[in-house]
Amino acid sequence: MSGLVDTLRNREVHRRRDEISVEGRVLFLVDDPEAIERQLAGEDFPTGHGIPLRDDISTDEITPSWVCYYFDETLGDFPYVGFRAGEKFPIGRCSVKEGGFGVSVSGKRRGKGSSREASPYAELCAGIQVVVAENIERIYQQNCDNLGLLTCTDFSVIDRITSGESIPLSVFTDGKDAVTRQIIEWGGLFEFNVARIQGKVDLPAPGGADGPQTITQKVFARSRVVDLAVGKIGCDDIAVGDAGFFRTDLRFSHEYVTPMAASFFEQKVGPGQSVNDPHSIVLFRDHLTFLAMAMTPERRAQGLLEVADQLRIKQEEFSREQGIKLHGETEHGGSEAICHSKILQDYALPGQLIVGSDSHTPHSGAVGCVAFGVGTTAIFNSWITRDVYSYVPETVRVEVHGIRPAGITAKDMMLAILRTDYVRDGHAIGKMVEYCGEAVEALGIDERATMTNMAAEVGAFSGIVAPDDKTVDYLVSERGLDPSEVKEMCSGLFSDPGAQYCHEIKIDVAALEPLVALPGDPGNGVEISSLEEEVAIEIAYGGSCTAGKKEDMDMYAEVLRHGLEHGVRVKEGVEFWIQFGSQEVKQYCHEMGYLELFENAGAQLIEPSCGACINAGPGVSRSPDQVSISAINRNFPGRSGPGQMYLASPITVAASALAGRIVAYDPDAIAALKDS
Repeated sequence: MSGLVDTLRNREVHRRRDEISVEGRVLFLVDDPEAIERQLAGEDFPTGHGIPLRDDISTDEITPSWVCYYFDETLGDFPYVGFRAGEKFPIGRCSVKEGGFGVSVSGKRRGKGSSREASPYAELCAGIQVVVAENIERIYQQNCDNLGLLTCTDFSVIDRITSGESIPLSVFTDGKDAVTRQIIEWGGLFEFNVARIQGKVDLPAPGGADGPQTITQKVFARSRVVDLAVGKIGCDDIAVGDAGFFRTDLRFSHEYVTPMAASFFEQKVGPGQSVNDPHSIVLFRDHLTFLAMAMTPERRAQGLLEVADQLRIKQEEFSREQGIKLHGETEHGGSEAICHSKILQDYALPGQLIVGSDSHTPHSGAVGCVAFGVGTTAIFNSWITRDVYSYVPETVRVEVHGIRPAGITAKDMMLAILRTDYVRDGHAIGKMVEYCGEAVEALGIDERATMTNMAAEVGAFSGIVAPDDKTVDYLVSERGLDPSEVKEMCSGLFSDPGAQYCHEIKIDVAALEPLVALPGDPGNGVEISSLEEEVAIEIAYGGSCTAGKKEDMDMYAEVLRHGLEHGVRVKEGVEFWIQFGSQEVKQYCHEMGYLELFENAGAQLIEPSCGACINAGPGVSRSPDQVSISAINRNFPGRSGPGQMYLASPITVAASALAGRIVAYDPDAIAALKDS
């Protein structure tokens, strides 16, 4: 680290001015395609235009997956090309840049979904200087702060900007913690970190807290950077809301993020510099290994397959130059593993603090660690200091109680949580979700990982389950770790009686029926029995980090075996894809006899990769009228192709593949399909 620090100690860096002038027009992202087109054509709308602003604009819409094949200023050509207004996609390439927009305005939950920093970077490169929204998702918000893109939830600032008023920087820093405020004042995280190394920033001391602590507070306390200069790490206790820097146990990124982070590192730090502690960094080639099988002829004609391959090349070069472990492609095609699957299988330990370049990093919270997604700039900065800026989040306690009925899975439990008013209205944004209750305790680690993984869909900071005997058994059997050492790791990792929670959600699992999320959002959960009409499907997909684990494979196998025993296979005209989360999962399926079972039932098997979950592999829809049922984690518009996607559990997906329509798993009904 000393070489990096010495380099940056002499770097010139300046704070932003106390006031800023915002140039450019205001783009209101409204749910009316004609209104969007009028703005792009040059018409300026007043603040009180009366057209409803679009809520729930995801990063998949700001920069669809294919846009993220670029990792430089070219991204500025593409912001909002995936934005859907009504049934149209009214914003084309260069529309924002050529329209001269400096402000972008939308409604609730701006930037939900993927942690891709390509989204705010594309906005910034297109000329957007200020984002205004009713509320903003945590990772997107942090990415904006880290890049120097200003954000605000006070809509009165719009008229002040359009009138030509110089806006005090305090408008964008009021209400922020001391560290975030300074990151904004210095113009971004890297500039702030240079000033930090030079001793020019005012870092608050760790805020101790008397009284009971949550498990999240305990992990943050043991990771708190008390003094960077002397390497002093850890404090006895910590207060909710405390903001500062925290030492990471593991940092990982994949080929969608590593190239941009590597470019930032080379441009801002300089050539020939080495990252800090490469042995605690892991890289993955897991997102785009099957892209060639999913890319449309139109995208191929645009040369995007070649553009995307530059991501692979850049990551491999950086890994080799820096001596960083890269989990890449295999001779069988596909990847060694999806990053989240591999981190949980091989790396994560109770009590650790892990950051990853993906919103589903909370996956590993299933074993009692604090794992959270960060953006490209945060990953790049962590390569310099090994720490990451964060605040200690409030915790929402989610208790799932009762005895789980047959056919109800962790996915059904999550869809029930996602449709609560508290979550749908955005109140859980940036909070830690602590899952507990007898129904959670009864789950295996893989099913717990489904719940922590989908903390991302909650909009949460992360998700966590306190480690217990099942955690010990998992780490001993899967990793071969010493039982006494694992028990020591787990010691004290629980929330103290009387620990403070900002909210409690209680779900009675005994009252749940199998659920499905209607197309458009994971929060659209309804009972399958309540669907107003039969929903025929053309595609069923089982896979991804959320549903490509060993226990998920057990579920697919249970349904398909029952079908074969009664002469029922995958319905003619339905594609049923099963994709493994890792090579270890594939080997497990081989040992259990699932590979032959799946193929005999008519399923098509795919090597590990993120694949269809990010519109980059077999299982994607190919036209707007296609209907899919999928066990992945999110179904935002365009997420897995242009069709209509329903989300459900692995059991429901498999049963629906046999029936050719969305159904809950009923053994008798499956058997009766033979005669239908």
